[in-house]
Amino acid sequence: MTKLPARFAGLGAAAALVGVVLSAPVASAAGAFPAFGLPFDTGQSVYSAGIYSDNGNSGVKNAIDFSPGDEIVRATLAGTVRIQHCDGGDWVTIDHTDGWRTGYYHLEGISVTDGQRVAPGDALGRTGNALPCGGSSTGAHVHFTLWTLPAAAANGGDSRDFGVGAGNWNGVSYDELSTKVADAHGEAVDGKTFGGWQFTAGTDQYSGTATEVSSRATIPLPGRFRA
Repeated sequence: MTKLPARFAGLGAAAALVGVVLSAPVASAAGAFPAFGLPFDTGQSVYSAGIYSDNGNSGVKNAIDFSPGDEIVRATLAGTVRIQHCDGGDWVTIDHTDGWRTGYYHLEGISVTDGQRVAPGDALGRTGNALPCGGSSTGAHVHFTLWTLPAAAANGGDSRDFGVGAGNWNGVSYDELSTKVADAHGEAVDGKTFGGWQFTAGTDQYSGTATEVSSRATIPLPGRFRA
């Protein structure tokens, strides 16, 4: 089924978070970029709406939308699941080694639990249009995001113990997450490789390219490719 690109403009509908104070940005302890996979099984047709900042408007371009044909979203690397709770439901983040975190928004039928250890490729849920903390969505997909956490969480601690800035995002509205939190801890996906595909951001939001490292074949985004 053809997937339509997502748009995350107009986040005013997301409830503002009351009483959350973000401290000044803390230097990340993240190590060398890991050998991340893609957030879905390979060998299938995938649509991507392109690379953009978490709010689709401004800031670091740490997000990519994916709509795999089988609609199953999977862990890109081994790690520990941190379920983030909002009044509208839950969404999934995974804490990896050396301070790296990946996020998976819009999932329906979430099949993992908080604190669960996952291996690369483990199923997390289905692509969807869920808006647990706000935002907007057009067409079922996963809003895949990349983050780095500060030293307190990266050095063997539980990120839930260190507050909003370090990764406890329970109750954080999408508006807050995609601006203040993203400014402090969002990590640009430009030039990074996931599952043998290197992603390059374009000048505009929702643009860029996906290049297969082995063949150097380049697909413009938004676009469809076979991973």
